[in-house]
Amino acid sequence: MPETVQQYIERLLGYTGSKDALKLQAAAPKKAAALLKGKDRKRLLRRPAPGKWSVGEIVAHLADVELAIGWRIRQILTQNGVTIQAYDQDVWASTFEYRKRDPRQSLATYAALRAANVALLRSVPARLWDNYGMHEERGRETVTQVVRLAAGHDLNHLLQIERILKG
Repeated sequence: MPETVQQYIERLLGYTGSKDALKLQAAAPKKAAALLKGKDRKRLLRRPAPGKWSVGEIVAHLADVELAIGWRIRQILTQNGVTIQAYDQDVWASTFEYRKRDPRQSLATYAALRAANVALLRSVPARLWDNYGMHEERGRETVTQVVRLAAGHDLNHLLQIERILKG
């Protein structure tokens, strides 16, 4: 049985615990790079099982998620209470052909977008971190919550990458 939205949120937030979510976010692309280091493209694009994403597909997903998160954060910071549109990650993976993307280019995109988003978040006044958006599926999310969820999302996928590469 698939997890509920609330279970998903709790799982992601469980990865971060009481750690500084912005520091976790800043470190994630470097951790991903360390995991990919020395691995050939064929290994990075091999799926661990039918219907499961390869390491390359996961990294392409991380890059696109970072683009979406950056947009959402900017909307919330400038339009408190804005509606945040959900999207279907599997449709994005298919439409944008994650299977064919160069994992190293995806990693570079992820790292660049993340650096820009972290720099933005470090520059905005602390009071704006209480601004929120209304996510179509998850409800009210403050900037603080979005940052924590993104950090947990990273950690979730970094663990997946580790498992795939050990297998």
